[in-house]
Order: sequence, then C-alpha cells, then structure tokens
Amino acid sequence: MQAKKIIVTSAALLMVALLLYLSFSLQSQYIWISLAIVVLSMLLLLIRFEKRKAEPRELVLLAVLAAIAAVGRVPFASIPSVQPTTFVIMMSGLVFGAESGFIIGAVAALASNMILGQGPWTPWQMAAWGLVGFSAGLLKNSRLMNWTWGRVVFGIVWGFLFGWIMNIWGYFSFTQGGNLFELKSIFTYFAASALFDAMHAASNVFFLVLFGKAWIKILTRFKRKYGLMEFRELSSLNIKPIHKKY
Repeated sequence: MQAKKIIVTSAALLMVALLLYLSFSLQSQYIWISLAIVVLSMLLLLIRFEKRKAEPRELVLLAVLAAIAAVGRVPFASIPSVQPTTFVIMMSGLVFGAESGFIIGAVAALASNMILGQGPWTPWQMAAWGLVGFSAGLLKNSRLMNWTWGRVVFGIVWGFLFGWIMNIWGYFSFTQGGNLFELKSIFTYFAASALFDAMHAASNVFFLVLFGKAWIKILTRFKRKYGLMEFRELSSLNIKPIHKKY
C-alpha cells in the first residue's frame, strides 16, 4: 500500500508540474489550469482515505484552515511578501499531513486571488504554497520539524523557495527575445527579488517564533477532539484513544 501511495502521489505531482509547463503556452486558460490543480490536490487527499472513511468534520476543518490562510493575505497586501499565509499552511501540513497541507495551500492561493486578483501567476502560487504544506507534512515526524529553530530554518528556506518558484514563472513569461537561458539575465532577475524573498522569510520567522507552538497545540487538540489522530500519533504523544460510553 505504501508503494502504491508513493506512485500515486508522484504521478499527481508530475501532473501538477505538467500543468505549470502548459501554463506558459495557455496563459489565457489559467482558471482551468488552477481548477485542474485543485482536482489533483483532491486526489492527493483521497489517498489518505484509502484505509478509512472520510470524516466530513475533517474536510470542514481543512476548508476553514484554507479560508484562514487565504484571508490572512488581505490585510498584509500592501506590504510586499509579508503575510501569515505561508505560516498557516506550514502548520496545517505539519499537523494534518502532506496531502492536507497541499490542498490547503492550493485552495488558499486560489481563494485569496479572488480578492487580490487572478492571473496566469495563480497556478504557480497554488503549486508553491501547496508544496509548502506538502513538504511540512512529509517532515512532520522529523527532528527538524519537532524543534522550534528547525521550523524556523524551514520557514526561512521556503521564504526564498517560494520566491524562486514564482521567479521561474515571471522570467519565462515576461522575457521576450534573446537567449532565455542566459545566466546573467537569470541571475539579475532572481537578484531583483532577493529583498522581497528575504521579507517573506523574515515574516515566516516572526509568525513561527511567536505563534508556532500555540498553533501546533491548538490544531493537535482539534485533531484529537474530532478523532482524526492515527494510533501511531496517539502512541508517540502518549495519548490513550478516546472510548465513548453509551
């Protein structure tokens, strides 16, 4: 089953990469590409429910987290690259898993752009934020993500990685004529965004240091309250399963 899960997940991520590639030649169809990424993220989520029934309350909780991540962009829209969205997505993936983290990131980008403006950049933002949640979920049992300063390092890395992913879209979309792979042009383009990437990384650090532990406790409490924790997670936290009395 584990091998099957890896194969399906890899296939879904490759399809997302293919959609991003197609977005260069189909920029006017960005809405359809964005919706296709949402469908693929739902496929990733369904992998989690292969061995158990999907809980409606879990889906509602994920939707609420995606909404919080989306709305979090709006008040900070006037400050370039500074927002709590990456933090919320990271915490969600860390607690609820890689598949949940991906769909929360993808939906948050699509939903927030309904207010801030849709465009051919939307699929790339969806993929970038989706990968933030996905990678946080993959590393949730690692020493890195169970250590405050490890999460800080993770936030710094993704502050820059997010910007670089968006730079790939920006460079190939707006560069006209000449050699697209000219190293000097690529370096200049990426260097121009370094300040904004640093601001994104700094905002991640700010939210992680001040609110990281509190968010993990709150989300874990919700996960336990609604019976969404796996036996392995309960054992690692020394928590006994809840048995209802009738």
